[in-house]
Order: sequence, then C-alpha cells, then structure tokens
Amino acid sequence: MKKIVLFLSAALLSFGIEAQVKTPQPSPSSKIEQVIGLTDVAVEYSRPSMKGRTIFGNLVPYDKLWRTGANKNTQITFGDDVKVEGKELKKGTYAIFTKPGKENWEVIFYSDANNWGTPRKWDDSKVAATATVKANTLPMNVETFTIMFSDFTMSGATMNIIWANTEAAVKIEVPSKKKALASIEQVMAGPSAGDHYQAAVFYKEIENFDKAAEHIDKAISMRKEPAFWFHRQQSLIYAKKGDKDGAIKAAKTSLELAEKAGNADYVKLNKDSLAEWGAK
Repeated sequence: MKKIVLFLSAALLSFGIEAQVKTPQPSPSSKIEQVIGLTDVAVEYSRPSMKGRTIFGNLVPYDKLWRTGANKNTQITFGDDVKVEGKELKKGTYAIFTKPGKENWEVIFYSDANNWGTPRKWDDSKVAATATVKANTLPMNVETFTIMFSDFTMSGATMNIIWANTEAAVKIEVPSKKKALASIEQVMAGPSAGDHYQAAVFYKEIENFDKAAEHIDKAISMRKEPAFWFHRQQSLIYAKKGDKDGAIKAAKTSLELAEKAGNADYVKLNKDSLAEWGAK
C-alpha cells in the first residue's frame, strides 16, 4: 500500500511539473503570407487591442521607437530585392520598428530581426532602410492592431499599418518585370541541361533507352562544365541500350571527373561498372 501511495504521489508531482495552463493571449500572434507581383512577402507580428485606451501619444508615445505591435518585434521577409518608398532593400528578414508621430511615421527596417521588443542597444549599422510616411486619420477606430496589404499592381503594393484611428501606408515595389522577362526568355530558349537530364532519367526508368540516350546526350552537350553525375547516367543508359563501348567511355569520363571532384561514391560506382563491363 505504501508503495502505491508513493507511486501515485510521484505521478501527480510529475503531472504538475509537465502540465501547462493554456489561456487566450491578450495580443495573439498572426502571420500574413502574400505574393506581390512575383515576390513572396511574409509578415509575423502580435496584435494588441485598444481596450478603451488612448493609443498614439499615450500608450505608444509620439516620436519614440516602437516594436510595431506587441511581444516580439514584428518581422517581415522579402523573397526578392525590393524597394520601400523608393529605398533599396535586399531580400531577407527584417524587424519593422516605427516612430509614430502626429503627422508622419518613420518606418525602419532593421537587419537584426530577433529582438523581444526593441533592441537593448540600437545599432545604426543594422538599419537597412528607413521610410517616412504620412500618418493618415481614419474615420473610425480599429480596435485591434492590424497589418495588411492593399492597392496591388503588377509591380508593387501598399503595406498598411493600422491601429485606433491611425494608418501608416508604406509603398513596396517588387521586381516583377525583371523576373517575368527572365522567365519568358528561359522558357522561349527551350529546356535546360537539367531538364534534359531529368527527362533522360525518366525515360531510363520506363525503359525507353533510345529516348533516354537522346536526352542525356543533349544534356551533356549543353553543360558548360562537365559533370560526373551526367556522364554516370550516360554510361548506365548506354549499357541498358546495349552499347557497351559507349557505356565504358562514359564511365571512364565520369570516373575521371569524380576523382577530380573527390567524390568517392561515384569513383567506386564507376569502377564497379567498368569491371562489370570488362573494361580494359
């Protein structure tokens, strides 16, 4: 009986240590994933509510650095180089800090995105871009802090930072034209060496070795730098096709390239195949 009591006590103590109380958060976290033109943009932030409080000029003082939300600083990630209010900003993740003013807001993109709130020590070298935008007065109050995107075009959109009766709108430009033209040129130029390589592997798997050989030969001819794995596939396809001399030649080329690259796995694979095919 004593052992049972001790076991139950230990179990209850363990449950008490591991159990975690879950309650609704006063400033719930949110994540927006938005495609602007051809560029992926994501924003992660926490959303405090007014709860009868005066926000700007009181809870959030004017002209003081603000985390732009609650809890951990707000983060924004750009999949491409962009412009914010005409300022160049490299692709990557940034903290969004702001200095709300009565008439204008300063919006700061800070390269150290892992602060809880604002940085303990501000580092000007980590400021990737700043933008000054107008503080717009809304005709109504927005209870919960909100970041959204609007006014989409092929080459940009507006990021709206909204709370209470105030909105700050930041224009974002993305390289849609450049990306679209590059995509068009790539497609119009036809399949790449990698496309032909993938096609060759597929045709080998479905045992259409003539088609496989056609594509692997094309892939190799298109490569600027020879690749041992391309020639390895060529040797296997030629062997399946019944062209032993072609297979041996391709395997020797793959072996030489693999040795130069220091790839022991492909060195062994090629040596094993050359031995199997009776190479001299």
